[in-house]
Amino acid sequence: MKLLLHTCCAPCSVYCIEALRNEEIEPVAYWFNPNIHPYIEYKTRRDTLIEYSKMINLKLIINENYGLREFCQNVSDDIENRCSNYCYRVRLEETAKYAKEQGYDAFTSTLFVSPYQNHVVLKSVCEEMSKKYDIEFLYRDFRIGFREGQAKARELGLYMQKYCGCVFSEEDRYRKQIEKDKEINV
Repeated sequence: MKLLLHTCCAPCSVYCIEALRNEEIEPVAYWFNPNIHPYIEYKTRRDTLIEYSKMINLKLIINENYGLREFCQNVSDDIENRCSNYCYRVRLEETAKYAKEQGYDAFTSTLFVSPYQNHVVLKSVCEEMSKKYDIEFLYRDFRIGFREGQAKARELGLYMQKYCGCVFSEEDRYRKQIEKDKEINV
């Protein structure tokens, strides 16, 4: 099976790639993440994935698109639903489209490893894109290997990000501290 694996970052890919290889599926990693900001975060994640792909002899395709302005334009009216309405959709649609155009048999995503992502919505978007582009969506619930993959990523010294990618997810990670600071400084 010729599989295109949308890849959000190197740490999330560790378990996914191992699991697929254990099934004798050799994925091709595909970087397309215009939702990751600021640029230094985008670049660090991309470059870490490039280095990791060399370490494990994995083919990697980079679709370079920092996309800050497009991201802001598309999420500003509904920040709370940005993941389901934009972030998942734009990345998975581009992956499915590329996979179809380049003759892949199927596509999937490393996003399915994270217990922090909305798995049901992700699966639904992939199924929709599968129909739209007439390409198989290979569904795997990789969450069982999340901790194992993260531990291996740390052992390898891979850059480990602290938030999902967009500036609003970084704000979410500090929400309790922001509220505490408001109370203290009133």
